[in-house]
Amino acid sequence: MTQHTDSQSDLLPTTVREFFAAHVVHDADTASSFLTEDAVIVDQDETFHGREETYAFLRDAGAEFEYTTEQIGAHRADDTHWVVTVRLEGTFPGGVAELDYRFTLRDDRIAELVIANHPA
Repeated sequence: MTQHTDSQSDLLPTTVREFFAAHVVHDADTASSFLTEDAVIVDQDETFHGREETYAFLRDAGAEFEYTTEQIGAHRADDTHWVVTVRLEGTFPGGVAELDYRFTLRDDRIAELVIANHPA
């Protein structure tokens, strides 16, 4: 898996930047360390609650495919919400996807992450 970054990464809070860096290389231990104890992750309408479920998601998400991840956008929605847009290319159905990772922060930790298709 390859991660490409751009200057927009510099705009992100350290928590989001480091979580994302760990997530794209399937380092679930490091990625989960940035989550709150009661974190929620929603990925394509499937919801994972709390430490055990979110860790399992981070460990297993996309593991059956080979793909590259390129960050193509990032912005701050407000004081606690950030969005990272990525482009995935790989062996999954369709071969290409653009996704928004919508982060909600609480006390410098990720309280919620919603992963959804990027609007066309």
